[in-house]
Amino acid sequence: MTLPEQKPLLLLALPSYDADEPEDVYVAMANGEWHGNRLAPDSADDLASALAAVADAAQETVTELLWQAWPLCAEHGLGMHPRDGDEQLSWWCAGERSSGGPAHIHAAVGALDAPVRRPRSDVNRAYPR
Repeated sequence: MTLPEQKPLLLLALPSYDADEPEDVYVAMANGEWHGNRLAPDSADDLASALAAVADAAQETVTELLWQAWPLCAEHGLGMHPRDGDEQLSWWCAGERSSGGPAHIHAAVGALDAPVRRPRSDVNRAYPR
């Protein structure tokens, strides 16, 4: 996870209040603090659902415990949100592009530290020679 000055988040499993139920799993800070609802047990049935649930829970934990938006778009300084697009869950920014375009994908969930690469045609339109 890309969160400056913080150790990586972790999945924290706690015994359920109901003895017949599986453990409750939360996304927590490295010190074990967490905020928000547990991950739904059935989210593990589908990898895309599990990734979306973890991304939402991570964002909620960071936002509530550190009182900061996360993750931030480097271009706009705005908080981003997970969204399904191009067959993968991605962090989206609502800020307008310098070329006047609408919201944009910043990075796939799980790849915040990876550079964003635009197709060559977009680069040529945005930066005419």
